[in-house]
Amino acid sequence: MRNLSIFVDESGDFGAYSNHSPYYIITMLFHDQDKDINPMIKKLDEEIQSLGYEKDFVIHTAPLIRKEEMFNAVMPNERRALFTKLFYFVLKSDIQYKTFVFEKKQFENTLKLEGRMAKEMSQFIRSNLEFFQTFDNVILYYDNGQHELNRILNAVLTTELSHYDIRKVLPKDYKLFQAADLICTLQLLALKRERKELSNSELLLFHNERELNKQFIKPIMKKKFPD
Repeated sequence: MRNLSIFVDESGDFGAYSNHSPYYIITMLFHDQDKDINPMIKKLDEEIQSLGYEKDFVIHTAPLIRKEEMFNAVMPNERRALFTKLFYFVLKSDIQYKTFVFEKKQFENTLKLEGRMAKEMSQFIRSNLEFFQTFDNVILYYDNGQHELNRILNAVLTTELSHYDIRKVLPKDYKLFQAADLICTLQLLALKRERKELSNSELLLFHNERELNKQFIKPIMKKKFPD
C-alpha cells in the first residue's frame, strides 16, 4: 500500500486583522512514505545533539527568531544554527509543500475567511486529484492547535478524498511537522521582506534582506508542489 502523509501547520490566528497579525498562512507538507527520509532524520538528531540539545528537542521557528520562550537566553549564532539545520533537513528530504496565504484585512469576518480557506484547499486537491489518487491512503497529521483550521481540514478532505486518516501529532515526535512550521515561517518572512516589514530580531538572525532571500527563501521554493 502507498501512503501519503500530509503534515499541516499554520502561522497566524482567526482574530481580527492587526499590524501584528495581518496574515493567516497554512502549509501542507507532503511525504510519500515510500521515500525513506530516516537518514536525514538521524542526521538532524545528531546535529541537534551536537549543539547540546536532546534529539527530540523541538525547533519552533517563530519563538526562535524572536528570542522567546525556551530561546530567550540563546545567542543569535546558536539560534541561527538550529534554524539552519532544520532548513537543510527540509531541503535534503524528499518532500513537497503547498502554502496558502490569506491577508485577513480582505475578509469582513471570520466566516468569510474560513470559507475562502476551504475553497482554495478544495480547489488545490481537485486540481491535483490524479496525484492524490495514486495513494491507497492519505494520512493527515495536525496538532489540533486551532479548532477552526481542524474543522476546515476535515471538511475539505472528507469532500475531496474517498478516504483518509487523521493523526494528532506532538511536534517532538515528527520532524516533518517542525518542517511545516519552518516553511510557514519562511513564507511569512518572504511577505514581510517584500513589504519592507522585517523586524530587528529577524534582521539580526538572518543578517540582512539579501542574505535571507538568497540563502533561505529562494532555495525553499524548490520544494514547492508543482503548479
